[in-house]
Amino acid sequence: MFCLTTVTDAQWAPLVLADLPSLLADHAHCELKAASNALSLVPRLVDHPPVTQALSELAREELLHYEAVLALLRKRGWRLGPPLEDAYAVELRKALQRLPKDQDIPPAVDRLVVAALIEARSCERFKVLIEALERSGADDEVLALYKELFPSEARHYVTFVDLAAQCVGGDRRRIEARVERLAHEEGRIVERLAAAGDRCVVHG
Repeated sequence: MFCLTTVTDAQWAPLVLADLPSLLADHAHCELKAASNALSLVPRLVDHPPVTQALSELAREELLHYEAVLALLRKRGWRLGPPLEDAYAVELRKALQRLPKDQDIPPAVDRLVVAALIEARSCERFKVLIEALERSGADDEVLALYKELFPSEARHYVTFVDLAAQCVGGDRRRIEARVERLAHEEGRIVERLAAAGDRCVVHG
């Protein structure tokens, strides 16, 4: 899907279906982090007003997603709890630092590239979860939530790539090449995390 070089391990869906409260709690925290990340980029990209406007709008949308997931958690009496360490995002940022530097892509724009990959993986995971929920008939309410959120994840990937391209004079090919290089590292991260643990999280 999109730029991804590896698919989600087959064991992820059964794992999260067996513990939907943990998945939803992690998902809520992911939405908060996404909103915070978008807002943190605004002061770093002030020379690109259309980009900062789009990031502000995206942050508001991520907060709405957070509220939707939180509402379902509360309705079920499920606890949000503190956020888990986000090993996936940490490793992805480390992988970015190992890539050859591109002098035409500033650090803030590289963060847009990272965000694009995170959204791509979220989209792929949501698709896997939706298909698993449809097959199992386990929870129609959770299924409806993820069907509602799925199109946004797909759109957000495209948005981040577009915004990054705007920041480098519209050179989309340069950004897509950067995304592709990081996507190979992302695939290896996903495989390592799948082999190393059984945490019920969106990206692990």
